[in-house]
Amino acid sequence: MTRINVLRTIDDWERQYGPAQRPSVVSIGNFDGLHLGHRKILRTVVERATANGALAAVVTFDPHPLKVLRPAQAPRLLQTLEQKIAGFADFGLDAVLVLNFDAGLAALSPEEFVCSTLVACLRAKAVLVGQSFRFGARQAGDAMRLHALGERFGFAVEIIGPVAVDGKVVSSSVVRAVIAEGRVAHAARLLGRPFSLTGPVRHGAGRGAAIVVPTLNLAAEQEQLPKSGVYATETVLDGRVYRSATNVGIRPTFDAGSISVESHLFDFSGTFTEGRLEVRFWERLRDEIKFAGPAQLREQIGTDLQTAREFFSRLDRSSTAPPSA
Repeated sequence: MTRINVLRTIDDWERQYGPAQRPSVVSIGNFDGLHLGHRKILRTVVERATANGALAAVVTFDPHPLKVLRPAQAPRLLQTLEQKIAGFADFGLDAVLVLNFDAGLAALSPEEFVCSTLVACLRAKAVLVGQSFRFGARQAGDAMRLHALGERFGFAVEIIGPVAVDGKVVSSSVVRAVIAEGRVAHAARLLGRPFSLTGPVRHGAGRGAAIVVPTLNLAAEQEQLPKSGVYATETVLDGRVYRSATNVGIRPTFDAGSISVESHLFDFSGTFTEGRLEVRFWERLRDEIKFAGPAQLREQIGTDLQTAREFFSRLDRSSTAPPSA
């Protein structure tokens, strides 16, 4: 991963970049999921910054503004902040300013936000946003208001058009809905990569290894989970990618407890009791089902594992195949 400077306050930015008075080309937003629309904007930020000898930068917010303004309407987030920052780095951005979204920031007018953040702090040479961009107290500012402020304060504004897939504009809310329906293959088209869950290994009851097949349990950090069911996945463990089959659900055959994310890794025979996992979702195989007992469940899991292997064999033969482990 390319190195990226992560700054948490305007003062941090000034200490890092103030002495050189280096200008920036910047985008602003929540960027949850880093979908195709976000990717189009960020690629353009890097292109414009390179052409102008400026910093390629992004301003984002933590927590999500709706968690402060209207908690009941706040979305289930697709990514952790760490995932999002890693994605920014992969695009080749130089820096990200992560602003703490609180009542004080929410109260800034569009002009106050522009003056304090874009002009005085980032020395913005150009600002790139999507057509639906809103900012400032009560979302009083939009892309056209930003354009007018840019003319006033001396920075260019470029409004980037949306990306559509199958005639529908790609957005974070659309991606969330698709994942909630379990349509992870379509989600991968909208994201430009498979949707993934990350987190530490969670210790299970051990019934899987004893009765069915051994699994690794993920304590997912993301808020948005795929619909309950069985999926063809890849699991990243200690930097190595294993093809896998993953069950998301409540394990109704056993105790019907809380939602778990359990993956059986192909060609993995070791033990792994602590550390972090990433599970990438490629294809939904079936619904989660309550079976009469372990024997029936074991038979079905054998079928699931074969189906997942066949899926990856087809993927390997296609032009979109991921690298093998």
